[in-house]
This record gives sequence, C-alpha cells and structure tokens, in this order.
Amino acid sequence: MRRTIIAALLTAATTPIIAAPAAAAPDYQAQIKADYDRDLGKLWDQLHRNPELSFREVKTAAAVAAEFRKIPGMQVTEKVGQTGVVGVLKNGAGPTVLIRADMDGLPVQEKSGLPNASTVRQVGVDGVETPVMHACGHDTHVVGLIATARRLAAMKDRWQGTVVFVGQPAEERIAGAKAMVADGLYTRFPKPDYALAYHVDASMETGKVAASESIQYSSSDSIDIVVPGVGAHGASPNTGKDPVYMGSQIVVALQGLISRERAPLLPGVITVGSFHSGLKHNIITDEAKLQVTVRANDEKTRAQLVSGIKRVAEGVGVMNGMPKDKLPVVTVIEGTPTTINDAPLAKRLNAVLVNTLGAANVVPFEQMGMGAEDFAYFVQPDTGVKGYYFAVGGTPRSALDAARNGGPAVASHHSPLFKIAPEPVVVTGATAMTAAALDLLKPGAAQ
Repeated sequence: MRRTIIAALLTAATTPIIAAPAAAAPDYQAQIKADYDRDLGKLWDQLHRNPELSFREVKTAAAVAAEFRKIPGMQVTEKVGQTGVVGVLKNGAGPTVLIRADMDGLPVQEKSGLPNASTVRQVGVDGVETPVMHACGHDTHVVGLIATARRLAAMKDRWQGTVVFVGQPAEERIAGAKAMVADGLYTRFPKPDYALAYHVDASMETGKVAASESIQYSSSDSIDIVVPGVGAHGASPNTGKDPVYMGSQIVVALQGLISRERAPLLPGVITVGSFHSGLKHNIITDEAKLQVTVRANDEKTRAQLVSGIKRVAEGVGVMNGMPKDKLPVVTVIEGTPTTINDAPLAKRLNAVLVNTLGAANVVPFEQMGMGAEDFAYFVQPDTGVKGYYFAVGGTPRSALDAARNGGPAVASHHSPLFKIAPEPVVVTGATAMTAAALDLLKPGAAQ
C-alpha cells in the first residue's frame, strides 16, 4: 500500500462508538491463536524471510495453495491473473463472500533489525534485480487469510453459502486485482455478493481495527515521463538541450497543479519519486526519466491532475525550444480508483466488530494520508459487488507511546525499518474477518 502524507486530516464517516461492556472473545479467536502458535507463526517467518516482488510471487502462491489444499472441500486454482490463487469453499445455498489477501513484497532492502530480516534479491517484471522486503505487512495478510479459511472450514455448522479465498498478486504495482478480474475471477469462479479485505496499519495500536463508511483509500496513478534532450559538452550547454534542466522545471511546475489548479478542499498529491539522467559530470545527456505518483480522492480531481501533468511536461518542452517530435512523453503505466466501502455494509460490519472485539477496539477511521489499494477493482460500481475494507493495528502501545514521548519513531510502511507485531495482527485480523464472514453467511439471515 503506497502512503503519501498530506497536511490535511480527513475524517471519514464512521459508526459512532457507544460505550458498552467489553465483549466476550469469540471461541474461534482462541483457536486462531492456537493455530498461530502451532504452525502459522512459522509460516509467517518463512514468508517474511522470503518475500517476492509483484507478479513474481511463485513460492508464496505455492505456499498459499498448499495450505488451501489441506482444508477439506476446498477447490484450489493457481495462476489466476499470473500468480494469483483462488480457493472456493462451498457450504450449501446462500450468499457468496470473497476474502482477499495481497501477497507481494517491495523492492526495499530490509534494515528492521529483526532476526528473520530478508536478505532476498529478485529480478522484477521490469528486469531489474533489487533487494526484496515485506515492508508493508502482506506476509501477515497471507497468514491471516489462511487462518480465516481454517476457522470457517471448521465451523460449517454456523454458516451457509460460498466463500472465495483469494491470494492476490501485485498489489504494490496496483495491477494484481485487475489482472485477476481480467482472467475470469468473476466468471470462472462464483461471483461474490460481498468482497472483504484488511490491511495492517503500523500507525495503529495492536488489537484495534477501523473501517470507513465511505472512502477508505485514495486513487493512485503511476506515471513515467521521458524528457528528450540534445546531448552536448557540459562546458558548452548552448550547443545542446539539457534534459536535466527541463526535467527539473517539470518537477517544480507540477506542484503548481496542486497549489494553483486543484480545488483547495479536494485532496491531491503529486510526488516525483525518481529522476534519472546522465552518466558523467561534464556531459549533457540526451534523455531524462521521471517516475511520478499521483493521488486523489475523487475521479474528477484524478483526471485533472493526470491531464495537467501531460500539459505541463509538454509545455516545458515547448518553452525550451524542443521540436514537436521531441516533446516530453507522459505515460500512465498503472493506476487504481479510490477504494470506497459500501456504506450500509460498513455500518453493519462495524457493528459486528464492536460486538466481536469490544467497542474500545473499534476506533473511528481517519484518513491520515493518501495510500491506495487495488482492492478497488473487486468492488467497482459496475461489478455489483459490495466491498468492506478495514485496517488492523500493527504496533504495540508501548512502542507508540515511546515514539510520542520522543523515543524511536514508528517506521512507516515501505520503509526499510518497517516492522509490525505479526501475532496480534494475524489474530485480530483473522478474528475480525471470520466474524464479518459469519454475519454475512449466517443461515436464514436477511441479506
């Protein structure tokens, strides 16, 4: 999940939390904890030591498929959307619920200090070899998915219908969900009435969960800008056209789209994350390459920013006297819409989590940044699938309190220092997911 901090604090509508007696822990929570102690903790350790890049999750997918096949009645299909895994568990007539976990790691060198820190390197889909790290907690999501599948399979007397368990590739490239849908996720397998997922949140305390009743995550678009130039000697810049200079003008001018064209009360972010050009001090090269991420909370702003980037880039080329056939080229290489929770469903399931985890552990959702999620492709309006996505706290209170009092900062997602407490994330996440699924699938319930 990509995160970019913005100045404004956006608070989405959530179910008010009413003071109530602490809820008794459901019986399956202890069973999830026992599974973690017995073998799922070892699985998390294995996954954390061996992360894999987007669309390269071959070993991770094989591990998910192997665990699914241990569950009686589970029908397992691999290589859906390249490296995705689908497990279908049927239990009579009733609704269909999809439960998804993302599987991929990030091109980050781990510096967490954990004894099982990754030392893996891998060649990604771009052909570049990089270090790989689970710097966003997807290893805990995978283990939570398996824990949930085990519990639901063991409690068929409590629900009716079909559950589709999805191990999704390439969330970090916001491409895996789209690839699975394109590969027949909703035609080759039972189409869900509801789709559920969660993400660990390092800024939240362990044991806590939060879900919006509207927007959960922003849109995201990854954009490449190629800036042609005319090579020359660095001592004679007048004989060439400097793409580094033009690229620098683009970097600065893009912020004008945010400060002078975007409506000030509508969130939006443009960040240039990569700028590469040249090989030597005294050579003006003939090309620069920029990589840009764009975030928004509505489709109008999203389209405005993307089109503005194209206009600004081409305008810089014109301003510097580049011919029409050598203007900067802007390409949107991947993107995802906003992730919006279905309001009635979120209100219903937030109440379920209050009853399951206790009111003190279901906290109001606050959009503190503009992270994005390709889960959005599973629940687009034209699919008719109602979505519910929630956050699960990943950092012990002691670490959060220490950070607030001037101690070590809690590392953000995508940081080489990122680390969360895996056991409470898995136990809380799987308990909440099991409760949500049981509510949607309970026999005789009005849907």
